[in-house]
Amino acid sequence: MRILSTATPHKMICAAALSLALPAAWAWGDKPVRLLVPAPAGGTMDVVARVVADQLAQEIGQTVVVDNKPGAGGAIAVQAMNAAPADGNTIMMTASNILTEIPHVMKTSFDPLKDVKPVVAIARASMVLVGAPNLAPKDLKSLVELVRSQPGKFSFASYSTGTASHYAGMILNQKAGLDMQHVPFAGSPPALTQVMGGQIPIMFDGMATSKAMIVGGKLQAYGVAAKARSPHLPQVPTMAEQGYPDIDFSNWVGIIASGNVPAATVDQIHAAVQKAAAHPKVKDRLTAAAFEVGIDTTPTQLAQSVKGEFERNAAIVKAFDIKLNQ
Repeated sequence: MRILSTATPHKMICAAALSLALPAAWAWGDKPVRLLVPAPAGGTMDVVARVVADQLAQEIGQTVVVDNKPGAGGAIAVQAMNAAPADGNTIMMTASNILTEIPHVMKTSFDPLKDVKPVVAIARASMVLVGAPNLAPKDLKSLVELVRSQPGKFSFASYSTGTASHYAGMILNQKAGLDMQHVPFAGSPPALTQVMGGQIPIMFDGMATSKAMIVGGKLQAYGVAAKARSPHLPQVPTMAEQGYPDIDFSNWVGIIASGNVPAATVDQIHAAVQKAAAHPKVKDRLTAAAFEVGIDTTPTQLAQSVKGEFERNAAIVKAFDIKLNQ
């Protein structure tokens, strides 16, 4: 490496000490780190990536370049990552649904269980059942009773077919004995616009995109799709509390690497990114964006979690006959 190329014995000792102090930087060498983002600039994932990249650059003393590669359900970014040398210098910020949901309903050019390695989860966002502000029911029990009393009248929105937003609505239909029709959209913003306007009564959405509108009175919250209440909406009961324990969905955002990156390098990247994510500035920004921080999983545990979610979602897709690109 460059720091050793013209070193005297004294400098070599200093360099060795530096390598122990900054193992992640030493593993990455002296090249810039390229952080791919499978989303356009300005979106939630991009904002998270830039906050983390800035702190990571300070931690390792090197440039971290954010490179947006949106499209094809994340496949374009994954292809770019896997086409790069497997030295860990090209990594990817992702939401877990790119690995656990999208491959079930969209043809992708990668195997999410073999071609990538989950490295570190930075933050998690639960889903929440939201409704139009003019809906008469103010709690889930009353909402279910209203929908059940008028068969065929109600529908639910999702931010895309084959996502947790879709799965949760279908499970509610099944468990509560409802017959709501599914209306998919290309993302949360257009779906939420319809819900806020009352054209579609309800949807399951991510906390990161719904919280501000719930707090602002533009949406009603009927239940958090998690086993425990969200610190962002502590007054809102969980779906489990209200009799629907199967409606438990969340996505984490974090870093993945090529499946060919050595395990030792993955561990070093994990340590560096986790340290950056634990910085108060980063935690504050993520919390303000309605994420839950402080996730502590090893790369091995995260890979097991991805496998478990992937298999669970595969079973849901099969059970509800959700079609590819439907």
